Amino acid sequence: MEMMKFSTQAAGAAVFVLSLLGGTSAFAQTAVSDATVAFLMPDQGSTRYEEHDHPGFVAEMKKLCASCKVLYQNADADIAKQQQQFNSAITQGAKVIVLDPVDSAAAASLVQLAQSQGVKVIAYDRPIPKGKADFYVSFDNKAIGKAIAESLVQHLKAQKVPTEGGILQINGSPTDAAAGLIKDGIHEGLASGGYKTLAEFDTPNWQPANAQQWAGGQITRFGKQIVGVVAANDGTGGGAIAAFKAAGVDPVPPVTGNDATIAALQLIIAGDQYNTISKPSEIVAAAAANVAVKLLAGETIKAEMTLYDTPAQLFVPAVVTAENLKAEIIDKKINTAEELCTGRYADGCKKLGITK
Repeated sequence: MEMMKFSTQAAGAAVFVLSLLGGTSAFAQTAVSDATVAFLMPDQGSTRYEEHDHPGFVAEMKKLCASCKVLYQNADADIAKQQQQFNSAITQGAKVIVLDPVDSAAAASLVQLAQSQGVKVIAYDRPIPKGKADFYVSFDNKAIGKAIAESLVQHLKAQKVPTEGGILQINGSPTDAAAGLIKDGIHEGLASGGYKTLAEFDTPNWQPANAQQWAGGQITRFGKQIVGVVAANDGTGGGAIAAFKAAGVDPVPPVTGNDATIAALQLIIAGDQYNTISKPSEIVAAAAANVAVKLLAGETIKAEMTLYDTPAQLFVPAVVTAENLKAEIIDKKINTAEELCTGRYADGCKKLGITK
């Protein structure tokens, strides 16, 4: 499976995506005038949907089709609610629906329903394995899992942590196919690392509280045997960190993450989290907007790869640790020092050279 690397700041995402997808013709922009597009996100477990994905999609759609209407809904991790929102989008005249499914399996019937009525579906972030969407746009989730796991193992070895210890693995939601890909990547990244997996958990709805509760039980069970935690995203990683702190563990073993949320970046600055993944959601949001406009115009989209028999474009993001946080986040203008270096994080920012 060929994957395209991406290493520019979010501000350049639109230019890159236009180039990648062959641009949007004047004909396409005229043909889609006044069209309605729905952007349906899955949950509030991560702040990314409200802070990055939705604004990024709306901003790109305004560039491509100022007269187009964007319907936005978040399902709050409720399958039935997302189905209602999906049906409502069709009723309101949406001709393209960008869907990040709460339940990847259940979403297959939504794809079939839409396509039976001539409505195109773009699977977003999370794939829909049993429903052939018209396109799939995401970061490479398996590569993300592998990268955070390998990064953790390399860190443990660099610190000469004995391999007698083991790792906790906290996965995402069992109903999320993207979480399954991240999980597979984590397994692959840990396979040759030399550290055994003490226990593994699929976190219902990606909820940090669920991850914290489970991690707390494992801390009681394994104690000092735990030398690290591979968590599938920043929310579950933050839950694990909270569990260690509640148990009085100091220092907290290195914990991974994914999404580069402000909270996670601050935990890295403070030394409580080891890594995260920088994947500016505006990148995939811009790509989805470009695909939506092309589908509205009836254009054929050339994809370099397929996933689950669906034409797809996957972006490969960067692993962020304290060592490269300034270069990957601050210098690329993804977040500012003013956003991150508040209160108790000010000293950490000075140590990392983010501020003077």
